[in-house]
Amino acid sequence: MSKFVATRNKGFAMTFDNNYTISVQWGTENYCEKRHTTIHPTDPMEHKRWDSLSAEIAVFSKERMIPIGDSDDVIGWCSADKVAKVITIVQSAHPDNEEEMVEKIKEL
Repeated sequence: MSKFVATRNKGFAMTFDNNYTISVQWGTENYCEKRHTTIHPTDPMEHKRWDSLSAEIAVFSKERMIPIGDSDDVIGWCSADKVAKVITIVQSAHPDNEEEMVEKIKEL
């Protein structure tokens, strides 16, 4: 079942029919432009709009995080274009071929 989830005004997650989920986050605790922000307050929930030039992405299979980074489970500092490419890869991945999906993400 596909669905959208909002996360504290600092990101979102999308689950696709293949049961993979991509999380896209840009809060002060994520690997992104806002990580070392000097904007006050630093809580995204205190702002009407919270934007960033980069985001951190993670991919899940059901509740299990899939390691997609070279040295971490997540990939940080992603541009909007890269996030869009990863969303396409995750959405079109075969449910039984996680390794191929990870390989395609790492090739970007």
